[in-house]
Amino acid sequence: MPILVLYEHPLSPYAQKVKIALREKGLPFEARMPEGIGAGHTKGEFADANPRREVPALIHGDTAIFDSTVILEYIEDKWPQPPLLPEAPAARAHARQIEDVMDTHFEAITWGLGELHFFRRGDEAVRKVIEARAGQQIAGFMAWLDGKLDEDDWFSGDDFGRADLSVIPYLNAADGFGYTPVAGSRLDAWMARANGRDSVSQTDAESRASITGMQMVSAAVEAGLFKRQYRDHRLEWMIKSGGMDIVQDGLAKGTIRFTDHWDT
Repeated sequence: MPILVLYEHPLSPYAQKVKIALREKGLPFEARMPEGIGAGHTKGEFADANPRREVPALIHGDTAIFDSTVILEYIEDKWPQPPLLPEAPAARAHARQIEDVMDTHFEAITWGLGELHFFRRGDEAVRKVIEARAGQQIAGFMAWLDGKLDEDDWFSGDDFGRADLSVIPYLNAADGFGYTPVAGSRLDAWMARANGRDSVSQTDAESRASITGMQMVSAAVEAGLFKRQYRDHRLEWMIKSGGMDIVQDGLAKGTIRFTDHWDT
């Protein structure tokens, strides 16, 4: 079998989803970090594979795939055992819906918290307003997730699966900023079970180890060397959560970017 190459950054929840899936299926892979990923003008194999210039991208022989959800679909189709999606169509749709919510609505919050904590966007007053709104939003999503568990051990039913691996990277990211499920709740117990899996614990350990390298990244932003991707749900979240000044400042200084590969 051709070697699986995963272009990733350990902090990316999208990349974490893929790493957890590969590890659950026992598939060896080589993790690579694209050069210049933060500036948005990478070149080479990764850039050819992903016109968004965002991780992850999966290279499998002559096959190159981007977008974490599409990659997960490829993995499931190519290596169906052990399955990460339930058999019933309704249950599969349920798992995919949870994944979509986490990848868009919830991801925007943890990404935005990274803008405040790692990239030091906005002044103290603006950060305080945004942080308060983020806390309220996270609490709402955690309540929603708690309800989705019902009496099951996993979001995917009896077994750990696609929905679970799509939730845990985001809750671990929120935990890194001090936001956790209500103690003793179903979600709290689920999070402990999920983090007890080798695939999750290894992936989370890699993520937390990489935070050390983020300590000086705000200086790179100020110097114009690092541009964060503000596409779609992230831009919406920043504006509605009180960060319009952050967006305008980033545009003026050229420290935020949008996908421009298809521009003519």
